[in-house]
Amino acid sequence: MNRQAQAVVLLLLGGAVVRAGLTDLHLRYVKEGLRPFLVAAGLLLVATAVMTLFYELRPLLRRTGAPPPADDHDDHDDGHGHGHHEPRVGWLLILPVLGLLLVAPPALGSYAAGQAGTAVSTRQQPSDYPPLPAGDPVRVAVLDYASRALFDRGTSIGDRRVQLTGFVTAGPDGRPLLARMVLTCCAADGRPVKLGLTGAAPEGLPDDTWIEVTGRYSDRIARDPVNDAEIPYLDVESWRQVPVPRQQYE
Repeated sequence: MNRQAQAVVLLLLGGAVVRAGLTDLHLRYVKEGLRPFLVAAGLLLVATAVMTLFYELRPLLRRTGAPPPADDHDDHDDGHGHGHHEPRVGWLLILPVLGLLLVAPPALGSYAAGQAGTAVSTRQQPSDYPPLPAGDPVRVAVLDYASRALFDRGTSIGDRRVQLTGFVTAGPDGRPLLARMVLTCCAADGRPVKLGLTGAAPEGLPDDTWIEVTGRYSDRIARDPVNDAEIPYLDVESWRQVPVPRQQYE
């Protein structure tokens, strides 16, 4: 693969990164706060590719009539009039770029949640939690509820009604869990936060169905078979199916 072809691949890669950064597609890979850095990196790749193409095509642009200089990285003469070409397998590098441009992979969901242990563990250092904000029910993140339910055994929740949004994933006993993926930086380090559901819990929903549940704190605790961490429960009073949110990670 000569430098012109390498620049084309770099241009496509940079374009794919910029496209992801300027749309909600980037939310499937990184946290929203990293969006400016993603766009800047994509623009840098595009600029590098354009400069490389300009340098390589400059002899043609000048219309001197002389053939462009041979690329030392493309063909090599063995002294007998035969050139050695770079292997064409190098063009396979363009396949993941085309995949990023043409196919949008889904965000991490129930399969990833089932393969990893819950991210909230009582082995971590407990913290003091402020009272929940006003509202009935009060909207809280799955991670926030799980942390309060485990670290202070629901003291900061009390008898308040809470409302959470997450996707359904099957628990070890086949009953549904409410889960949400939590990112530290990007999808590569994503880990699930899992909640058991009791009371008027949904039944028969397929994995990755997004629901909004309203309920109260339950002191019931289960164990995650993946990492033996505690899984808190929510006593469900009502639930409804909701569209997939724009921001699927917490």
